Amino acid sequence: MTDSSPLLIQKLRLQRGWSQEQLAELTGLSVRTIQRIERGQTPSAESLKALAAVLEVDFGDLREAHMTPPVEQGVSADEALALARVRKIKAFYMHVMQYVLIVGFLVIVNIFVNPSHWWSAWAAIPWALALGLHGLQAFDRIPFLSADWERRTVEKYLGRKL
Repeated sequence: MTDSSPLLIQKLRLQRGWSQEQLAELTGLSVRTIQRIERGQTPSAESLKALAAVLEVDFGDLREAHMTPPVEQGVSADEALALARVRKIKAFYMHVMQYVLIVGFLVIVNIFVNPSHWWSAWAAIPWALALGLHGLQAFDRIPFLSADWERRTVEKYLGRKL
């Protein structure tokens, strides 16, 4: 697994304003494959060829991106950090959608099965608390787990500024 090529693929996709679903449709790959590639799983040669053709980049350059650090392949350190942050926020929004859909379904079932007892709250309340913590973490609102705290801690261990 590598962490360099996914950033390039995600950057090229975002530059074109495409969603992962659109890139999957254009390449003939599954959305799950695109998600895995952008998370760092090494794609097959066939997947790389399809991505290179659609993203209009040289297959050799894309394959080589797996061997070089992000800064050398057209993704700056700032861009890599921004992409990682956006992935965290996207994961939080996906979590919110799951919560709304599943808890909404449970409430509807609760209304039809046993409206006098709100058993769906036993799932909704703890999950809402976990969702709140996920949101605080995604938006760097937990002081001891924020990006700034992480940077300061790394600098402390290095004994110098990053």
